[in-house]
Amino acid sequence: MAPPTTSKPVRLLVALGVVIVGLAVWAFWPGTSSSVRLGLDLQGGTQVILKPTPISEGAEITDEQLSQTVSIIRQRVDGLGVAEAEVTTQGSGGGAVIVVSVPGVNQDRVVDLVQRTALLDFRPVWGISGAAPLTATPAPEPGATDAASPGASPSASPSASASAPASTAASAAASPEASGSGTPAPLVQAAENSPEFQEQLAALDCTDPLNFTGGRPDDPEKWLGTCDVTGTAKYNLEPAFIKGTNVTNANAVLPQGGMGWVVSLEFDSEGARALADASTKLTGLPECGTPGGNPCNAFAIVLDGVVTSAPRFNEPILGGQAQIEGDFTAQEARDLANVLKYGALPVTLEPVDVTTVSPTVGNDQLRAGIIAGLLGLLLVGVYLLLYYRMLGLVAVLSLVIAGGILYLAFVVLSKTIGLTLTLAGVAGAIVAIGITADSFIVYFERIRDEIRDGKSLRQACDSGWVRARRTLLAADFVSILAAAVLYFLSVGSVRGFAFVLGLTTLIDILVAFWFTHPLTVLIGRTAWMQRGSKMTGLDKSRLGVDHSAQSSGGRGRGRTRQSSKEVSA
Repeated sequence: MAPPTTSKPVRLLVALGVVIVGLAVWAFWPGTSSSVRLGLDLQGGTQVILKPTPISEGAEITDEQLSQTVSIIRQRVDGLGVAEAEVTTQGSGGGAVIVVSVPGVNQDRVVDLVQRTALLDFRPVWGISGAAPLTATPAPEPGATDAASPGASPSASPSASASAPASTAASAAASPEASGSGTPAPLVQAAENSPEFQEQLAALDCTDPLNFTGGRPDDPEKWLGTCDVTGTAKYNLEPAFIKGTNVTNANAVLPQGGMGWVVSLEFDSEGARALADASTKLTGLPECGTPGGNPCNAFAIVLDGVVTSAPRFNEPILGGQAQIEGDFTAQEARDLANVLKYGALPVTLEPVDVTTVSPTVGNDQLRAGIIAGLLGLLLVGVYLLLYYRMLGLVAVLSLVIAGGILYLAFVVLSKTIGLTLTLAGVAGAIVAIGITADSFIVYFERIRDEIRDGKSLRQACDSGWVRARRTLLAADFVSILAAAVLYFLSVGSVRGFAFVLGLTTLIDILVAFWFTHPLTVLIGRTAWMQRGSKMTGLDKSRLGVDHSAQSSGGRGRGRTRQSSKEVSA
């Protein structure tokens, strides 16, 4: 019984073409980056040296705190979409420093993200006043608030929707260089809302950028006098009713029909109960800005000692969820969500040095590595052409197609998940060349075996593929399994090697099924290939069979001729 014919080879080639075109459009879409991100060893990046200090005065820094800090910083940096970052400690205890090396990322953004303590508080608002300091320091009268304050934006949603007046990232005008003093004032905190506390709050200058750019952890058990993130209002806040440790999850999302990015928060059971109690209590209070509105129906979301937003409650919040809305860009929303999701640092971090580092692999070494890889690829191609002739040309074209898809995948993954290519990843791609070449060899040898059994070339291309694909899938499965184990059990550059090895192996399967096999089937149907000349790589001197057996088309006939030849010999 003749083996079944292959599935439509032209359809498979067209499907592969659609995939390649789709990847190319995605990779080179106008207005987006169309380059592969390179790691520290290939392009250099930013190195930040951070000095940890205890949050509580007089406390000591432990090795456990350092380890926790390194873990949180690594998660934050990975949340930027950056892979292959290096986060290490030098020294121990109070004399230790943390070194963060990140490839190709804006220095200011790295420093801002890694040094933030991310202490998040939800505090009831007692009162709101103007940003400028008062020349006199009388206690604020009841209900004295700034009607133009951005603090009391409405929320019609049953979740705590916090409409932020601006993004949490400080604007260019809010840089430390714009400050006249050069040193931020200490946070205004006290155990109670005393006249002395109110005098200190009145003297606070919220027009000074250093006083509203954050980075100063507050005590959630005390009253807090602080500024909002834009420096346009001053807040008198009660002790926190929810702490940042009650936040279980935070994500940057783009709501359906929404006009901007929001940060969605979820709370644990304790935080959900506290939110329900506080919203029930605050709902019955007057709005901020009305006479006698102290305290008022608003709560402040305080991040690193600065009010990011201050919505009011329209009704009790019983769902244990909240949203921080505002004029966020996608990047700002993701940065804020990452900081909140990965928790607060157990120490405060002060940057002592920020430098741009050069590639750890010099240009000469990099050039030598590229030349070695191309030379190896050339030698593989030459061997395939010399040994398999026309089938070798199919193999070389398959390698070219696989290389093109791999490059497009690198570009797309760099844009979407922040894939960073290092020298270890390049090594993984080079190793995968051998895996891909093995696939071709297994298939071509199966074809030659089928022809030796008396089948025509057309039949051999189909039946040989049925036998070869099992071996191909088994070998590739082992490679993917090894890559997965390496990726999940290792760190650093080994993960980059494992990821690229797994990716190239998957591409090998795609190319073998959708390009190598259908192209070989189409070529095998041509009269020139079926004649079995020496340039086909399937001539009788190579296969050890009678030439007529290649074109007979009958299994039994080919075997009879070979058997009679062996007897006569």
